[in-house]
Amino acid sequence: MSRETILILDREHHSQWTLKTLLEGEKYIVLAVDTIERALQNFKEFEVASLITEYRFGHTRTHEIIRELKKSFPELYVMMVTDENLETKAYRRVMRSGIDDFFSKPISGEKILIHLKKGLRQRKILIQKKRLEQRLSVIKANRSSREIALGMDHLFHNKSFRIT
Repeated sequence: MSRETILILDREHHSQWTLKTLLEGEKYIVLAVDTIERALQNFKEFEVASLITEYRFGHTRTHEIIRELKKSFPELYVMMVTDENLETKAYRRVMRSGIDDFFSKPISGEKILIHLKKGLRQRKILIQKKRLEQRLSVIKANRSSREIALGMDHLFHNKSFRIT
């Protein structure tokens, strides 16, 4: 069984520790960081299956960074938590950026685990789908090549075909 890597991006060390303890108890590999720069570096160094983050880091809204991450890692499961009360317009913007689940603090550990397991199952399905589509593409390409070769072979073996 593969152990998925979960990245926690949170400024508060107590929140990091709480989430890290919860997730490690479930046998996940957990990376906890408090800067966006370090989080981005972790995406270069590790295969991150899920990101759990806050809504805002100083003046930076993390959903803008997540939009970019989702371009490179479309199967990444992202959970966002916040203690801010977002207006509908801001909430809509956050959800369109690629956030999979959004929660207001405080949130129970049980809810985090339920949603994380669901999100990781969906991630596995997306990865399997991508692999199957790639295999299907190769099969179609091979079939097209064979059909072309058979068609050319048919032309050369046809006695009524003449080059003038």
